[in-house]
Amino acid sequence: MTEASWTVLREVLAERYDELCRRLAVRLGSKEAARETLHETWLHLRSGNDPVEVQRPFGYLLRTALNLAISRERTEQRRNKQLDVVDMLELVDPAPGPEREAEARRQVEFLEQVLQELPPRRRAILLASRVEGVPLKRIAEHLGLSQRFVEMELKAALEYCARRFGKKLTRRFGPRSKEASS
Repeated sequence: MTEASWTVLREVLAERYDELCRRLAVRLGSKEAARETLHETWLHLRSGNDPVEVQRPFGYLLRTALNLAISRERTEQRRNKQLDVVDMLELVDPAPGPEREAEARRQVEFLEQVLQELPPRRRAILLASRVEGVPLKRIAEHLGLSQRFVEMELKAALEYCARRFGKKLTRRFGPRSKEASS
């Protein structure tokens, strides 16, 4: 750009800054975006990549600013799309994979086998208490047993299942057993 063109554009930008800013704010949606775009326009003009002579400096400045704003918006949209794609690629599928499903099936089959190894009454007490959530008192009444006896059968069933699964039985309530204290 010639020095004369640069001088004219600089003067128009300085003299009519408020008007340029208002017009850009209407098109861009905010006064801050308009100011930022005018600053970017100033820097763009200083780079000297524009034509030699400008016929209408005000219109030229406004069009240049709008083009820069559009270019910046497109760049931001591309960047956001790239970030969205990256975010989507990083999403972890919460569904278990085939290995976990196969392992879960094996554990369910093993649990069914272990339950079949229990005596029928002990199995019924365990399932009623732990699966169906029936209170021990109601189980005892239904089976015609004392609640204490139902508690002992449940404990025995849980201990057996824990042993078969190679797990340590965690007591949630009640006194510690004699084995645990020695």
